[in-house]
This record gives sequence, C-alpha cells and structure tokens, in this order.
Amino acid sequence: MKKVTYSLSLILVLALGLVSCGPAKTTEETVVETTNQVGGLALYTLRDSMAINPKATLKAVADAGYAYVEAADYAEGKFYGMTPAEFKATLDSLGLKAISAHMGMVTLENADQLIADVKAAGITYFVIPVPPIGMFTFDPATNKLGMKGTADELVTIMNAIGEKCHKAGLNLLYHNHDFEFMPLADGTVIEEVLLEKCNPEWVNFQMDLYWVKKGNADALSYFEKYPGRFKAWHVKDMDTEGKFAPVGTGTIDFKSILAQKEKSGMEFYLVEQDQTFDLSPLEAIKISHKGLVDIGFK
Repeated sequence: MKKVTYSLSLILVLALGLVSCGPAKTTEETVVETTNQVGGLALYTLRDSMAINPKATLKAVADAGYAYVEAADYAEGKFYGMTPAEFKATLDSLGLKAISAHMGMVTLENADQLIADVKAAGITYFVIPVPPIGMFTFDPATNKLGMKGTADELVTIMNAIGEKCHKAGLNLLYHNHDFEFMPLADGTVIEEVLLEKCNPEWVNFQMDLYWVKKGNADALSYFEKYPGRFKAWHVKDMDTEGKFAPVGTGTIDFKSILAQKEKSGMEFYLVEQDQTFDLSPLEAIKISHKGLVDIGFK
C-alpha cells in the first residue's frame, strides 16, 4: 500500500497563525462541571495531546461530556497510531463514537483504501477539509488560505470521490474555510459553485460557522438558498477581535442558527477550536461543552 501521511494538520497549524497570539496554556485547568453527554468534538482541537497519549485524551473527551468525535489524524492505515479496529474498540470502551473523519490527504488514487479504513473504523462521514490533491494554498506573506485551480475542477474531484464514498455506504462532506465564500475576481463564489454543481446524492457539506462569518457570509441565508445540504456543523465561536473562542463566549449568534437546524439539514455537530490561546485545549473544550448545553444544543 502506498504510504499515506497526514501533513495537512501541520499546514493548517501554520496557516492559522493569523488568529493566534501565543501558545496554549498547558498547566492548571479550570474545572467546568459537565453532566450531560451532548454533542461532538473535532479531535483537531486536541491534536497535541492526541499525538502524545490518544487513549488518555479520548477518556478526557468522554469525561468532559461529549458523545462522539471527529478524527483528524490518519497515516499508513492507522488513526492516531491505531488500526481502524483498534480505534473503534478504544472509542467503544469509553462510550464514544467516531462519526466523521477529516481525510485531507485523499487523492483519486488512494481514495479506495482510505474509504475502506474509514468504514472499518465505524465512521460514516468522510470529510474533505480543504481542496484536495494539491489544490489548497496558503500564502505566509498575507496569511491567506485559498486554492489553485478552478471551482469546476474541484467539483469534478468532489463528485468522483463522492461517488466512491456513496458506493461504499459512506457520506462525503466538504468542509469550508473563509475563502470559499469570498467572491473571486470574476465574481465566482466557490462554495456556491460546489453547492450547485456537486451531485447532492454524493456530496454534501460540513459548515464551519466560524469561517462562514470570517468570510463575511451569513449561515442562515445559505440554509435558505440551499436547504438540506449542510449535514454537519463545526461549532466554534469568534471573539471581538476575530479570534477563535470557546462556544458561548464570543459573538456568533448560535441560538438563531440552531433554530434553523432542520432547514440546514444538520444531522450532527462538533465543537472545534483551532487555537485556544491562554486556555489549554482541554479547558477550552469543557467551557465549550457548557456553552452547548446553555445554548440548547442536544
């Protein structure tokens, strides 16, 4: 089997320096009581501790009150160094489930193997987190995320991988950042081209609510125009400076968005915080879990 590595995490960590102002605190934890088993967590938030001790970190996720997770590390046929079966068994032992996986390393050549491994882990949503196959770009001079190639080329790739996922019984989702909502020089909006041209039986969407706002777009207007297409949400907040913040502590009106859950097509949601600044990641996910409960997520 061809060696597959997940270098996307490193790219995004560097790229997301535009909203980072320092290392996350790793010492004392603020205890935030959580009792309800509610919602999901994108494990990208805890990527550093998942790299060191994934099993202990997953236990902490369960103890924080989360019911399911999204994987964000895959290399050489393993999730966080575990075979798909081992990863599933570890989650099962903790009362957790991996519902989705970010698979940014996918190509048309390795897609079949990645799909098989995702399925073997008991995961049902195969998520492409950025334009794949070398299309994703990051300009360190301007801290801008973007893409090379055309929106139509991305549609072709998404439909091809989406058909493979569909035949295997998986659901393919595309995850946005901000640039997909920003009009190109010719007025093209990448997200809208994908929504209009990708086959809805094969390709749907994971809406990252922070990046929608960062892209000067409105989630509710997209739900209205493209109902039923946003099967998953990344629930992350934005502070008054435009930085990532724990859910419920920032400026995003999650209650209004949640009220349109059915119109959006949302089937599951995940807390994610790319950078946690003065909070440790574990502290941040506890605060976000409390925010979910207070806002009314179930």
